[in-house]
Amino acid sequence: MKFTATQIAGILEGEVEGNPQIAVHKLSKIEDGEKGSLTFLANPKYTSYIYSTKASITIVNKDFIPEQEISTTLIKVDDAYKSFSKLLEYYNQVKNNKIGVENPCYISESANYGEGFYLGAFAYLGDNVKIGDNVKIYPNAYVGDNVVIGDNVIVFAGAKIYSETIIGNNCVIHGGAIIGADGFGFTPNSNGEYSKVPQTGNVIIEDNVDVGAGTTIDRATLGSTILRKGVKLDNQIQIAHNVEIGENTAIAAQTGVAGSTKIGKNCLIGGQVGIVGHIIIGDRVRIQAQSGIGRNVKDDEVLQGSPALNYGDFNKSYVHFKNLPKLANQISNIEKKVEGEQTK
Repeated sequence: MKFTATQIAGILEGEVEGNPQIAVHKLSKIEDGEKGSLTFLANPKYTSYIYSTKASITIVNKDFIPEQEISTTLIKVDDAYKSFSKLLEYYNQVKNNKIGVENPCYISESANYGEGFYLGAFAYLGDNVKIGDNVKIYPNAYVGDNVVIGDNVIVFAGAKIYSETIIGNNCVIHGGAIIGADGFGFTPNSNGEYSKVPQTGNVIIEDNVDVGAGTTIDRATLGSTILRKGVKLDNQIQIAHNVEIGENTAIAAQTGVAGSTKIGKNCLIGGQVGIVGHIIIGDRVRIQAQSGIGRNVKDDEVLQGSPALNYGDFNKSYVHFKNLPKLANQISNIEKKVEGEQTK
């Protein structure tokens, strides 16, 4: 796809300085810009590169005034960073705007879908599936019986959405994600053998949720596992049965949340965090990477460590931990000194 400076300026409501008809077909960093590429300048640290970049078009702030000769065509906007992000979003919309049903694939006679629908080859739609408008389901995806999907949803290749799952509007499910698999429910008998507890609930994903590649979200034993509006999950995360995650909470890769835990709104949880089951984590909580959470957490706490401590206490304790060899030597020297005095 090619776009001219005039077209890009129209999308961004910006002003062109240079050749309005110059066209670009790819994106680049300003220091690596090549002919035919589009870049942007938002951080003053990179200003020097605008005089040497070979990018055909550069998005800049309106107050930018070149101090040397430049070869790149400028598009001046109120906020270069936000405008570039807007352009990326527009680019993705155009790129992902596939329509139609590819073959071979399977669509149940009782399934229905709205306008602007795309279904990739080897995909599967089960019985009574209901899909809204402008939904894109890529090849090798599986959508089980009685699944409901809202408008403007993208399900990337290889994702699996088990039966009874409900997905809201404007969601993205990345490749390899599995939504609605059975929760980890087993009961031991007197011989130590395990019997499976039927997992009869479902998963509910509200609007504007992103689910990363390879992430798994288990169905509830009873009721629902729920991701509220605006939740963002990175790749390779495990969300267990009956977990509830509050609005606009973001969780980084390789985190695991055990069953029936409730996480509040606007939390930030780092990578490789382990959270035990049946606890409540408050709103606006910050948990540093590789922490282990084994207790209820109040609103606005910042935690680190395993088991996790208050962030400030952890850092103070870590200073002492690093000094333990030194302290041990000091204690040993004191003991030797005391023993020497006692033998006199």
